[in-house]
Amino acid sequence: MILGILKLGILKIFESNFMSWWEALILGVLQGFTEFLPVSSSGHLQIGQALFGLQGEENLTFAVAVHAATVCSTIVVLWSEVAKLFKGAFRFAWNAETQYLAKLALSMIPVFIVGVFFKEQVEQIFGSGLLVVGVCLLVTALLLAFAYYAKPRPKENISFWSAFIIGVAQACAVLPGLSRSGTTISVGLLLGNKKEAVAKFSFLMVLVPILGEAFLDLAKGDFAASSIPAASLALGFFASFAAGCAACKLMINLVSRGKLIYFAVYCAVVGVATLVLL
Repeated sequence: MILGILKLGILKIFESNFMSWWEALILGVLQGFTEFLPVSSSGHLQIGQALFGLQGEENLTFAVAVHAATVCSTIVVLWSEVAKLFKGAFRFAWNAETQYLAKLALSMIPVFIVGVFFKEQVEQIFGSGLLVVGVCLLVTALLLAFAYYAKPRPKENISFWSAFIIGVAQACAVLPGLSRSGTTISVGLLLGNKKEAVAKFSFLMVLVPILGEAFLDLAKGDFAASSIPAASLALGFFASFAAGCAACKLMINLVSRGKLIYFAVYCAVVGVATLVLL
């Protein structure tokens, strides 16, 4: 009897505001799994929120939270690489690790510029409906197809020039429906970089921008002011983290085996379906 009352109370807490616990769970898993797969997590999150009838700035708060969760899953899965980079950095020498960190920093400049000077425009695009999502999913499909059929001679290491161009691709991928991982990995492959190397670079280069965005929102009190229940935010975060760990490992394996064409077909189908349903 007491347990039943407690369960009922918990459900009321979850369902009393903007986002119910089951919506947070589904959207968290959706974000975590699609963040690493080249199918656009932001696009799928937009579609999921539209299906649930969720609108407004609260979407952005939830999106930042679950994106931060996938960053944490990246750190867990790629911990050996992250630890190696930290150890190399604290040698205070221009070695392979510090060069790699410099390339990561260079790749973050374009998305930093977008985040500082064009944040309002990006937020307006996120609120413009599913038309942009459908079109950008088709662009993602084309990029993945080009990367699959192009066979450039692979380079041993990612150059500074490649790092910057991949960073430009990441900045463009702030558009919902344009897959961040799909865009950056495709561009990296078209530039002639090795599959597994560009996949890991793609996942590591997003750590600082997303964590920085989450920190700024936390400092401004956006999370505290949100009407999303804290329990829903927490559930979405942990669901996204768990799904992200699984998807990160899966994606590195799929990229190394050259299976991107299947995702191109998927993005094309979902993009067309989204435009038709409009």
